[in-house]
Amino acid sequence: MSKVAFLREQLRTAHEFLEGTMQDVSEEQAHWAPPGAASPIAAHYLHVVAGEDGLVTGMLKGGAPLFASAWAGKVGADPPPPQMGPGSPWDVWARQVRVDLPAARQYAAAVYQATDDYLASLDDAGLDRELDLSEMGLGKPTLG
Repeated sequence: MSKVAFLREQLRTAHEFLEGTMQDVSEEQAHWAPPGAASPIAAHYLHVVAGEDGLVTGMLKGGAPLFASAWAGKVGADPPPPQMGPGSPWDVWARQVRVDLPAARQYAAAVYQATDDYLASLDDAGLDRELDLSEMGLGKPTLG
């Protein structure tokens, strides 16, 4: 099995696990704000999906993430999740956002397809491309 085929299979499995976890989550459960610093499930779900979109379509592929292009205004929450980090409005957003779960699931399916399409366009040698992530403190790892 090629490295690219292995990565595609791993991501397909991760997507199935995430969607399987969300499958029977009710609206009430999805938006319940637990005590303490934890955020509602719906906010985390959309954050994970939008994070993959930004990482793969935005950073790795070099295009506009779906949430900022074809899916703008249709990801299941407006606004979409903000970037996390120091000074980020993530905590406030996560506790206030109402996620339209069916719309978010449709967006997720589009993100998963875009990720798979991107990976399918690569060959194993393409995984050796160096990424400069030094601004994030992550050095210069390879795409693989």
